[in-house]
Amino acid sequence: QVHLVESGGGLVQAGGSLRLSCAASGLTFSSSAMGWFRQPPGKEREFVARISSTGQTIYYTDSVKGRFTISRDNAKNTVDLQMHSLKPDDTAIYCCAVGTLPWIGDSYYATKRGYSYWGQGTQVTVSS
Repeated sequence: QVHLVESGGGLVQAGGSLRLSCAASGLTFSSSAMGWFRQPPGKEREFVARISSTGQTIYYTDSVKGRFTISRDNAKNTVDLQMHSLKPDDTAIYCCAVGTLPWIGDSYYATKRGYSYWGQGTQVTVSS
C-alpha cells in the first residue's frame, strides 16, 4: 500500500528557511517521478516542483525558482524541498505526490493528472 508522509513544516518568519521531507513506502520509489504541490488557504492546489526518477530532470514553478530546491534520495525513499527566503505568499499546506507509472509524459509534470498518489500534507506558515 502506497504511503507518503510529509514532515518539516512549521511557523517561520519572512526571509527564513524550512526543509520539508516526504518519506515514501509501498512503491518502487526509484522508478517514480516525485512532485511537490501546495494549497494556500482558500485557493486551488498548485504545482511547486517535480523531480524525475533519476533526479536528472527538475521543474519549478516560476514563483519559487531560485528560492526552493527539490532533491531525492532513492536509497532512503525520500524527496525533500529546501525552501529559502520564504514569503507570506508561500503559506500553504505542502503535499508530496508520486508520478504515474508509466510516466504519462513531461507535458503533465505540473498537472494533477501526472501524479497518482498524494500525501496528507504539512503546514507551512510564513509570518510577515
